[in-house]
Amino acid sequence: MDSLRERATELVRLLRGRGHAAYWVGGCVRDLEMGREPHDYDIVTDALPSQVQAYFPDALLVGARFGVVVVPFGDHHFEISTFRAEGPYLDGRRPSSVEFVDARTDVQRRDFTINGLLHDPLTSTTIDYVGGREDIARRLVRAIGDPAARFLEDRLRMLRAVRLACELGFEVEPATFAAVRARAETVTLVSAERIRDEIQRTLVSPGRGRGVRLMHESGLLAAILPEVEAMVGVAQPPEFHPEGDVFTHTALVLESLREPHPVLAMAALLHDVGKPPTYAETDRIRFNGHDEVGARMAEAICRRLRVSGQDTARIVALVRDHLRVKDLPRMRPARAARFLLQDDAEDHLELHRADCLASHGDLSVYEWAMAAREARRREHPPRAPLLTGDDLIVMGYRPGPRFKEMLEAVLDGQLEGTLRTADDARAFLRRAYGPGEGSSPPGGKPLRRGDGGA
Repeated sequence: MDSLRERATELVRLLRGRGHAAYWVGGCVRDLEMGREPHDYDIVTDALPSQVQAYFPDALLVGARFGVVVVPFGDHHFEISTFRAEGPYLDGRRPSSVEFVDARTDVQRRDFTINGLLHDPLTSTTIDYVGGREDIARRLVRAIGDPAARFLEDRLRMLRAVRLACELGFEVEPATFAAVRARAETVTLVSAERIRDEIQRTLVSPGRGRGVRLMHESGLLAAILPEVEAMVGVAQPPEFHPEGDVFTHTALVLESLREPHPVLAMAALLHDVGKPPTYAETDRIRFNGHDEVGARMAEAICRRLRVSGQDTARIVALVRDHLRVKDLPRMRPARAARFLLQDDAEDHLELHRADCLASHGDLSVYEWAMAAREARRREHPPRAPLLTGDDLIVMGYRPGPRFKEMLEAVLDGQLEGTLRTADDARAFLRRAYGPGEGSSPPGGKPLRRGDGGA
């Protein structure tokens, strides 16, 4: 069995061989109906979780009380769920009770018609109890049954409706969208992690700019990202931003990105989040310090959404430094080279490119930076720094904010060719910053604390 599809077919065949009904269900069937290759396959059956585990001893009972078992098969894990009906969702996420039922009843409790299709891979037959095929043809995201009831069961479905519309290029059916608008503020009852994941999936979808607009129109943006909602209607100087207000610009930046990963997409969403609180009209509209203000706001937003510490640091750096690229041609060559050779330079340059395309359209600095980066990488291939923070400690310098400045000064010298060895770098630091506390000057005794140094 070479393909994921063949393994998913074999699982259905094995369950059928035990006398059970079994089908593919959900997004994989939707994708097949749209002529797209599924990236995952979920299986639904009348076999009870205990039976599934008996048939597949390595099965993981991750949600057995809700009828869900994960089965390792080949190098993939397949979710197999038992046909079920569900009691009230008292916590807005999980049903209070589960009753095992038939296939027709099972699909009625699912979220959207396009995700409520069943497919028999043994006969290549799709079974549609909810009108999902018609909605695929009409390119609609429609809740199954009463949309208010579906969103009361799981409020994250409101964000999922927007995300699916953006991923697939569909519209949200009017009654479904009206139900989102009526209940948008309740989405905050969902865990931050689930909201984060849905936002990130929207931001890397092909329709990410439209996704942000739909979140605004539905009221979801005001509920989960009020700092981004605050961009709506904030004017910008037309000589630099003919496209319109800050929110319009941000949506266009997202659209201009080329296949972004979640960190870059989130940074694009937040790169101008500091503009509303720094808005001022003097000789013209200005946003003085919006990069630094925005970086602090981005950090707070990432923490609220439970973004990992590593990703938060990368997002904050992109927001804080998103204006630096335009200054690269005027920087000292070594400083520009240091920026262009850092690990996240590609993301900085891509954000700058999208920022330009979403405003004045001038890519001359971007093109200069790309050429300079390539030239620097040919002339100065990546190499280990001459000194590290540990080396500075050995030299007697006390760890602190100056470490970064000192190491950057050494790197500048390394890039300029004035510092070629670690000994060159140590001598340079002693000249520029004095000997460290506890270090031994040439021909002298170790310095005592308070005798001088950095």
